[in-house]
Amino acid sequence: MDTSRKPSWLRAKLPSGPGYAATRRLVDENNLHTVCQSAQCPNLGECWSRGTATVMILGNICTRSCNFCAIATGRPTELDLGEPGRVADAVAKMNLKHCVITSVARDELKDGGASVWAATIRAIRYRNPQTAIEVLTPDFKGRTEHLDVVLDAKPDIFNHNVETVERLQKPVRVQARYDRSRSMLRHAKSRGFVTKTGLMLGLGETREEIEQTLRDIASDKTDILTIGQYLQPTPQHLPVARWATPEEFIHWKTFGLSIGLGVVESGALVRSSYHADEQSQKYTGAEHLNNANALASA
Repeated sequence: MDTSRKPSWLRAKLPSGPGYAATRRLVDENNLHTVCQSAQCPNLGECWSRGTATVMILGNICTRSCNFCAIATGRPTELDLGEPGRVADAVAKMNLKHCVITSVARDELKDGGASVWAATIRAIRYRNPQTAIEVLTPDFKGRTEHLDVVLDAKPDIFNHNVETVERLQKPVRVQARYDRSRSMLRHAKSRGFVTKTGLMLGLGETREEIEQTLRDIASDKTDILTIGQYLQPTPQHLPVARWATPEEFIHWKTFGLSIGLGVVESGALVRSSYHADEQSQKYTGAEHLNNANALASA
């Protein structure tokens, strides 16, 4: 398959309009990092025009060297303890009903950054009590005691991406592991949280491997799954092996729902936080959140 040119269904909206300008101004004024910018997300124009952005805490330098990700790799030099307050202020100014927070991996920190995660969640909750909080965390090297620090702050949705099928974990994610990621999702689910994960297509996986991955995710009782097309951010990253068609994305959505997944968002430009507010509506109603928070507190 010729992958040198993107197919027509991968055209993204260009950044423009007053909503985009306002979001950019808030990000800049509050000295925030966003995964939208750092990971070169193709949906930046659309999401920022809607007044939404995924805030990335703990800096913009990652200690991991994943071969699919555009975020810079290195040894971070900052630990900004004023960041949680600024994030909470930005969420308030944007009047968000649903916010998504993610971070780089900070493996050099004793707790992997879990305490900053918890402080950010609590600051958002204090300033914006009606806002649903979705967190997309690293794997904390599988240390559930660090994950529990994040969960104890009671986010509404816990998201951690498996990213690709089991066979491709090493070449794609390098320092991560498929079983470790699944164990983090199972741990959050065992504590009563709504869980979510994401998968990329186009890295060399087979149809059978995709099916098995979806079955694994469903067996872990994961609530929400996002499936999107891998895009090569630079020539130094893994090349695109193939372009998944719109029909294939529809197929995997139908299959995922048929095996018990609660919500499957599947499309070429779908990313973990793309329309996250819409993806999670089934799980962010007042009655559901009251039940989930009661379980999480138990």
